[in-house]
Amino acid sequence: MINVNDLRPGMTFEYENNTYVVVDANHSKSGRGQAHVKAKVKNLRTKSNTIITFTGGEKVKKAMVEKSKMQYLYSDGTDAFFMNNETYEQITIPVKELTWEFNFLTEGLNVQVTSFKEEVLGLVLPDKITLEIIEAEAAVKGDTTSGAQKKAILETNFEVVVPLFIEVGEKVIVSTIDGKYSGRA
Repeated sequence: MINVNDLRPGMTFEYENNTYVVVDANHSKSGRGQAHVKAKVKNLRTKSNTIITFTGGEKVKKAMVEKSKMQYLYSDGTDAFFMNNETYEQITIPVKELTWEFNFLTEGLNVQVTSFKEEVLGLVLPDKITLEIIEAEAAVKGDTTSGAQKKAILETNFEVVVPLFIEVGEKVIVSTIDGKYSGRA
């Protein structure tokens, strides 16, 4: 059991039949009343954020969320297939649960798959990933304003905004957190 006063970002716990990860926790003590802990949490099943207010001293059950290193193999349109790098076991995750992640998944990419009590919760991508540009707008001669940019399509069909000097066939580094261009590879 975890005392809610000890909640810190990144901790996982069970509360009212759901599994949460703490995004932020604030402690407040009013002059006369009891202390409260307001925790901004993310539901690991539904991926929704919410705020839960606890009375100081309450306890919640610690959730042991497992992270396994796996390799993305392929997708058949309905399911995505992953292989555990140590045991070579394969698992499937429905494609509809990985809409954001599919913007960056390429065959052979190593990711971390999170699970809780045999239930797959999702996957954690590397913070930055290298992808190839397959289509880009032409740079207009004379368009040299400071920081001029253009749209480009990555090999995963994700659209990203890149500087004018980036050409088709080049590899670029993209943030998987916000989908923004980070640099040349």
